[in-house]
Order: sequence, then structure tokens, then C-alpha cells
Amino acid sequence: MSDRHNRTDVILIGAGIMSATLGIILKELVPDWKITVFEKLSNAGEESSNEWNNAGTGHAALCELNYTVEKPDGSVDISKAIKINEQFQVSMQFWSYLVNNKMIRNPQDFIIPLPHISLVQGEQNVTFLKKRFEALSNTPLFQGMEFSDDPEKLMEWVPLIMQDRVSNEPIAATKIDSGTDVNFGALTRMLFDHLESKNVDINYKHSVNDVKRTSDGLWELKVRNLDNGTVERHTAKFVFIGGGGGSLHLLQKSGIPEGKHIGGFPISGIFMVCNNSDIVAQHHAKVYGKAKVGAPPMSVPHLDTRFINNKKSLLFGPFAGFSPKFLKTGSMFDLVTSVKADNLLTMLSAGAKNMSLTKYLIQQVMLSKEKRMEELREFIPNAKSEDWDVVVAGQRVQVIKDTEADGKGTLQFGTEVVSAANGSIAALLGASPGASTAVSVMLELITKCFPEHMEEWEPKIKEMIPSYGVSLIENPELQDEIHTLTAQTLCLSEKKPIFS
Repeated sequence: MSDRHNRTDVILIGAGIMSATLGIILKELVPDWKITVFEKLSNAGEESSNEWNNAGTGHAALCELNYTVEKPDGSVDISKAIKINEQFQVSMQFWSYLVNNKMIRNPQDFIIPLPHISLVQGEQNVTFLKKRFEALSNTPLFQGMEFSDDPEKLMEWVPLIMQDRVSNEPIAATKIDSGTDVNFGALTRMLFDHLESKNVDINYKHSVNDVKRTSDGLWELKVRNLDNGTVERHTAKFVFIGGGGGSLHLLQKSGIPEGKHIGGFPISGIFMVCNNSDIVAQHHAKVYGKAKVGAPPMSVPHLDTRFINNKKSLLFGPFAGFSPKFLKTGSMFDLVTSVKADNLLTMLSAGAKNMSLTKYLIQQVMLSKEKRMEELREFIPNAKSEDWDVVVAGQRVQVIKDTEADGKGTLQFGTEVVSAANGSIAALLGASPGASTAVSVMLELITKCFPEHMEEWEPKIKEMIPSYGVSLIENPELQDEIHTLTAQTLCLSEKKPIFS
């Protein structure tokens, strides 16, 4: 082992969107803190943040039906949709601050305006969509949303989907033009370029093998240089574990009590990508449907226009897959080695509770390309197999934990931050809406882990996020002002040229 012993203020593990966001916020708040980053791959944003490993939806609950639940009395609960929308507005404010302060040159390199559409079939679903539309369009956050069950209007909105449709089932959609397509991979790389220019020590091809507390209350990391095999020790006052699915193992190694009784269940995603540019040109929206009965929330089918490397693409999915790896570049032993004495019961309970999910995943893994094409044809009736290729997306690790409401082994579908009582270490776990809420999630983490600095930092945070500490839903005028400003700064208010 090398005797090199390096001391720093903050260590960020993983070079994804979360570490990038936290790094920039801390650099703005305390420029003189020394920050070190370790990433086991050779570039930033290569795992969950990569543009091919997620759907690129700017998750603002504009079209995702799983964020609005129909209650037993028939009304629609929109509280989660409001929360997610407000979190996305926070991200937009932060990104605008980065553009205004020349930390990002051209916002069009990572964010593009794109209509968000929800589309349903069947009388019951149409009734639900109409109720959802009425509930959402009464709030200022969802201004501009339209509803239609007129096939001619739908033909204007989604010609590729309505063309050659022979079903007599009722069909309806909502459309809102203020949606976005976000290239989180490109954004992550831009943020790391900026951090590098601010003398943040970024170490690619470095794997963190161990995390332990020292007698003086610091954290010591054992880090292997994957190029030459040497092992170094690094100590820091604060450690953020943002290594996607790989965070769980490091959280367990830290030994903090808050990391006990937590497990992870890996689910991989598979997308169909259109290789026919004539078809790609006929669709310009993100269209989300309703998850099938028994399917998990993250498997909501959607047909997405994407802009990747200045090229317009068309993706359909996601189909769920299963691999015991916690990262796309992880190990086949990730799942097995994450089971410990303290979370064994939690994991077993989750297995017993989620037999339908297990069955669903097995069915999805067994799907042939032709079976996947049949599902795609529910969206595009005349889709031809030769026009579509299969692409494996990123790994998601759903958090499993014991909750008061649902008991042992409850599968969580959101994003969670687990931190030590003294705030000296925090780990990010979970999946969707993930990247879209990175700024909110990192601000919550800062509040939790650095309470003694919050009073001093608040003015700067408000400069970065003008709505900080204020509910937009309760302040429609502020919401309107912020929405207008961020749309202008991020070039979302005018029509963009459509890339070919």
C-alpha cells in the first residue's frame, strides 16, 4: 500500500449528476474548501447520468401518470406531482444561474423544449385522464396543459401514433408545451469541466474500496488507482457517496447505524431505438402511457423524442430486465454481497411481498424482440421490426427498507439520502425521478449535513435559487416570474430548430 496520505475537506464518490451538483453548490458557497472526486470509470457521467442510460425526461410530472394517483373516492391526488414539479423548477433556477454566470456556455447543449404528452386508451383511463387534467390545470404550475379526446386533434399532436389506428376504444391525451428533453450526460460533463477549472481534484479510474471512521472523527477512504494498482488513503471531514447503485456497498462499509436494515434490488432497463430517420422525423414529443396492471411504476411505457449529440432520436420503452449487478459496469456478485445480517430479514420480506414484481421481471427478461415490437405497436400501429434496434439502458437499484406505514421490506421507488446523525457522511440511493431533482436533493443534503453553516450560506443559496425556502404553488406570481426567466435563460421560450 502506498504511504501517500491525502487530507481534504470534502470527498465526492462517483462522477455523476449528483456529485457534480453538490460539488458546484459547495464551491459557490465555500470556494476555499478542498474537494476531491473519485470515479472508477474513465469519464464523468458514464453510468446512470449517461444520456443512453436514462429517459432524459425533465421530470416535472407534466406527463408521468404514476405521479398522480386515483383515490378510492375517485378524486385524483396531485400532491406528488406538485412536489416533483417544484423540485424541477429548483433545478431550472440553478441551471439558469450557471448559464448567467458563464459556467455553462450554451444551454441548448443539454436542454431542449419538447411537448410532454400523456396518452391513454379505454373508457376508464380516459375518465381518469380528464380528472387528472382538471385537477392539475387548476394549479399555476401546470398552466398551458390541454386535454383532447378528438382523434383529429390527436392526429395533429401525435401523427405517428394515430396513423393507421383501427381500434374503436376511446383514446385521449393531455399536452403541455413547456416540457423538456434533458441530456444529463452532457450536463454532468459540463459541470465537471467547470469543477476542474476551479481546481477540484478529479480522479478518474480510481475505485473506493473501503470507508471507515478514524479516531479523530474524520473519514478515511482506501482508494485503488485502477491504472497502476496502487492503493492510497484519503481522509476528509465530509464524504458524499454518489456512486449510483454502487452507493449501497460503501454505505454498508461506513458502518453508520442509519445504513442498517437497508437493501437494494437491481432492475435494468431496455429501450427500442428507431434507426429510420423518416420515422424519427414524424414524432416530436415525449408521450407517456399508463403502466400495465401488475407492472412497477418505473416501467411506464413511453415514446420519446431525444436529442443526443445534436441528433434527433426516437426511443420506446423501458422494458425491464434483470441483472444482479448494481451498476452497468458492476459485478455479478453485487446483489449477493449486499445482503448482510442486519438487512437479511428486510430483503426476504421484500421478496415475499413482491412476488408479482419478480414474476413481471421474469416475463420481461424472456420477451423476444417480436414481443417487444407488439408492445411498441400499441403506440405505433404500423411499426416494422427492421426499423428498431434494442439498446440496454442503465441499472437502477430500488431501495428496500422497513417503513412504519408498510412494515418490513418495503420497496421504495424514489430517491433517498441516508446520512449519519452528525452529518459527516451521506449516501444517495434509489432511482426516478433522480437526476431531474438533483438540485433539490443536494440542497436537502446540505441542510441536513451542514446545519451550522446554513444561516451564513442562505443569501448565496437564494442568489442561486431565488425561490429557495418558498412554496411556488402558494406564490403564483413568483412562480410565473421564475418560469419566464428560466425559460428565457435556458432558451426554452422560442421554437428551436429540429435537429436532423
